Amino acid sequence: MRRAVRAIPRGEVRSYSQVALYAGRPGAARGVGRELKTLENVPWWRVIRADGTLAPAVAVEQARRLKAEGVRLDGEGPLWRVRR
Repeated sequence: MRRAVRAIPRGEVRSYSQVALYAGRPGAARGVGRELKTLENVPWWRVIRADGTLAPAVAVEQARRLKAEGVRLDGEGPLWRVRR
C-alpha cells in the first residue's frame, strides 16, 4: 500500500479504489482508507473518494495540502471536490 500511495505524483490524485488496484488488492478501497491512518511518511492527501470529494474528517487539511501542490478544488469547510 505504501508504495502505491508514494507513486502518486505531486499535484495529482487517485481514488481509494485506484490505490487498492495498484497495490494488488482490487475491491479493497475501504481497506485503503483504514490503512492510510496507520502509515507514516506517505502523501495520504493525494487519495480521494471516487466521486472527487474529500473525506469530511480530513477535508480541511487535505484541501490545504492539495492546493499547495496545485490541485484545483471547489468548496469550503469540510465539503471539497477536486476539479476534473
